[in-house]
Amino acid sequence: MADAPGDLEQMWRDLAPVGRSARSGGYFRQPFTAAEGELRAWFAEQAAARGLALEADGNGTLLATWGSGDDAVLVGSHLDSVLDGGAYDGPLGVVSAFAAIDRLRGRGVVPTRPVVVAAFAEEEGSRFGVACLGSRLATGATTPDAARELRDREGVPLLDAMAAAGVEPRLGPAPWLTRVGCFVELHVEQGRDLVHRDAAVGLASEIWPHGRWRFDFTGEANHAGATRMQDRRDPMLSYAATALAAAATAGASGPRATFGRLDVAPNGTNAVPSRVTAWLDARAGSDDALEELVEEIARAGSERASGDGTALAVTPESVSGAVGFDVSLTARLARVLRPWGGPGEVPVVPSLAGHDAGVLAAAGVPTAMLFVRNPTGVSHSPAEHADLADCLAGVDALAAVLEELVA
Repeated sequence: MADAPGDLEQMWRDLAPVGRSARSGGYFRQPFTAAEGELRAWFAEQAAARGLALEADGNGTLLATWGSGDDAVLVGSHLDSVLDGGAYDGPLGVVSAFAAIDRLRGRGVVPTRPVVVAAFAEEEGSRFGVACLGSRLATGATTPDAARELRDREGVPLLDAMAAAGVEPRLGPAPWLTRVGCFVELHVEQGRDLVHRDAAVGLASEIWPHGRWRFDFTGEANHAGATRMQDRRDPMLSYAATALAAAATAGASGPRATFGRLDVAPNGTNAVPSRVTAWLDARAGSDDALEELVEEIARAGSERASGDGTALAVTPESVSGAVGFDVSLTARLARVLRPWGGPGEVPVVPSLAGHDAGVLAAAGVPTAMLFVRNPTGVSHSPAEHADLADCLAGVDALAAVLEELVA
């Protein structure tokens, strides 16, 4: 057996340097890279140190099981990050799951049903563009044929990247999913609801519908000095106007619309571009509102492109509908979590961020989410943070949830 497992603080120290940028302090833990390979090795070591059965599902997801049988309680989260991301988004849920099992074992709890710790692959979609790819493949929300067509920014196919990382690809619905009775994902809050409610831990009620759309603006490359302004077919101007229209359409509150990624060709300082490809992240409170938001942004972009002598094509890359978490499971956990819920009832708040929990809930798995307080609300940034005391409270809360569900 491997060395005895460490506590949450030790596990956090082990993970801290992996994939971290010396320049920004942020993390680059994209799937099937060297950094993510270190994380996968760490996960396997933690499983071995606890005598947990390790399994890989062929979609890149790792699972470590305590106990045997069906009707398992699935916990965990993901280990990958956005580009230049924070330390907590994803890994906190995995580390807390291992630590919660340690708490139960320390109290002599023998589970009546298995507990499975998951580390889902490509949750952020930061390399291959489809968020929650591991869970979407496991549930059938993304087909193997569609996944085989995915390429990263350098044109590397998903299957090649997996093979190069030593991960044997077996894409498609995962047999382990049939053994899962429910899923409880712990995650750092991406917002400040718990700060306002003076609570270390809360629960999620739902996930807003959200998605990613590719906007391809095409024009004509030309000389930046010799070409008169009125003679240009400049797709950068079409894009810029569309980005402003997106912000205006979303408004000051309510829906969210963000162009956060851009690719320009030929990408020369002294050349009018021939093409600008931009990716829109859009979110809204209902499926209809999301559809209307994207349609309005696309309409504004097309109108501007027409006036610029350019063209616009809009392609949805991944879209997730509204998901509500299991009401009875959430209510049951709310009763368990009262000691961590602040001065009143345990907060139950919506999530405007997507999660693997939403994918499994959409597939019919009874699912709930625990949030750990984020003092600033900052996420997807090197500044992302959660206080140690709140992280430890999250472990205690998750251990109490597991004891309720498996003891």
